Amino acid sequence: MLQSIHIENYALIESLDIKFMPGFSVITGETGAGKSIILGAIGLLLGQRADTKAIKNNTPKCIVEAHFRIKDYGLKAFFYENDIDYDPEDCILRREVLASGKSRAFINDTPVTLSLLKTLGEQLIDIHSQHQNLLLNKEEFQLNIVDIIAQDTNELSEYHTRYTSYKQVCRKLDDLIDKAEKSRQDEDYIRFQLEQLENAGLKEEEQEALEQEEEILSHAEEIKASLYKVSENIENEDSGILNSTGECLQTLQNISHVYPQANEWSERLNSCYIELKDLCREISNVQEDIDFNPSRLEYVNERLNLIYSLQQKHRVNSTKDLIKLTEQYRETLQTITSFDKNIERLKQEKQNIYEKVLEQASVLSQLRTKSAQQIEEKMQSLLIPLGMPNVRFSIKISQKKEPDIKGTDSIAFLFSANKNGKMQNIADIASGGEIARVMLSLKAMIAGAVKLPTIIFDEIDTGVSGSIAEKMAIIMQNMGKQDRQVISITHLPQIAARGTTHYKVYKEDTDTGTNSHIRMLTSEERIHEIANMLSGAQLTEAALNNARELLGLN
Repeated sequence: MLQSIHIENYALIESLDIKFMPGFSVITGETGAGKSIILGAIGLLLGQRADTKAIKNNTPKCIVEAHFRIKDYGLKAFFYENDIDYDPEDCILRREVLASGKSRAFINDTPVTLSLLKTLGEQLIDIHSQHQNLLLNKEEFQLNIVDIIAQDTNELSEYHTRYTSYKQVCRKLDDLIDKAEKSRQDEDYIRFQLEQLENAGLKEEEQEALEQEEEILSHAEEIKASLYKVSENIENEDSGILNSTGECLQTLQNISHVYPQANEWSERLNSCYIELKDLCREISNVQEDIDFNPSRLEYVNERLNLIYSLQQKHRVNSTKDLIKLTEQYRETLQTITSFDKNIERLKQEKQNIYEKVLEQASVLSQLRTKSAQQIEEKMQSLLIPLGMPNVRFSIKISQKKEPDIKGTDSIAFLFSANKNGKMQNIADIASGGEIARVMLSLKAMIAGAVKLPTIIFDEIDTGVSGSIAEKMAIIMQNMGKQDRQVISITHLPQIAARGTTHYKVYKEDTDTGTNSHIRMLTSEERIHEIANMLSGAQLTEAALNNARELLGLN
């Protein structure tokens, strides 16, 4: 329940504090006095867009703060989930709009996002303004009414889960089919590239080995001549290094018995002699193996040219990269060949989920059909006393070709206020006054199904007067008796007289400008206010007596 609201520096309001009472309250006041301004300020707590033009001139910011008692509305989990202090007796919603255009939102003095403030605010207050009557022409609004009365939240949640899964599979299938089509366009190209790479029979270290071999084959004669020269210089019998080393070794050995250090040198030189013999033997063997081989050189060059051309073609730098690319092409072809299998699997999965969607949609349809019958009966009983003795109200439920996020049901509210009149869509046939009565009846009906603490009606009485207005007031009065707070902004004395509490909005001119105010009226002030509503500017004794009669004071 809304306990109080504080508004500061908003439009014509410099500072305003209102305490609200339980039950049915009414707000009256002349046109332009500021009733819509108060509603606009409350709208800020419901997440509506903040306009800096609404900030009172020459002030840094406007503030709207409301206090609620939320003990009986099952909102504790909301506060715990969002790490906000929970106070069931005094829940504070605050919105600040700065002159710079920035906006700040708070719940129990904890900074929150605007969307979070909106989420909570919409669970605490429902503002029914005249523009909401336009919702009656929207199928989504009509379906929402049916779902509220059906109390199918769990079934609708299950349907949403299944439908969401269905749409996800649909997207996966469409993406896979799209990928398959694009991949098949490239399949011949990929297969050709793969065959070319596979036929090349590449090995990781092949390029380096071939390049080395090509160098040797290209300089075979030069290498062979050089190795022959080295070998000859080492082991020539007359002037070779081996022969000279052997002679030196023999000389050292001859003096080793008289010069002991010669023995050590002899051993070291002997090691050199052995190493030279091994080196010479190795060079000789290699020399014999090196021959100029034009056919082998041609093969090596052709092989290298193939590797280089493949690297250039595929813009890589090594045979390792080419081998990796070969694997990628191979995997791509495997993926292409597996598309059909995966597509068939997803098609079957889609069909299975689709059947589950239709199954749950059927459950919703049955609940909605029962709900529609209840609404028809209830609306008939509510509308007939509101001056529509011949009213007929029905809900047409038809099936869509394909399910959507709301199910398979298409809803239409049909209406006729005249005897034997043709039933048509309500928005196409109902007058403004009739729509107002229908909307009030719908609100009264769903109020029993939804735990909404506070309902504000902004001129719900548009287009009605007299006894009909009084009967509408009785409906709002009864709503206020069901542990609910109902506030009606009205121009009709018949409705104003039914309020348990009566507030008046008025303007006052001061040296600094015009300010809007609101105050709770006393019993005597109520009489004068309602009398003014009855008679206009000139207050008569007859109007005062009529006011007393409306208030039940005579």
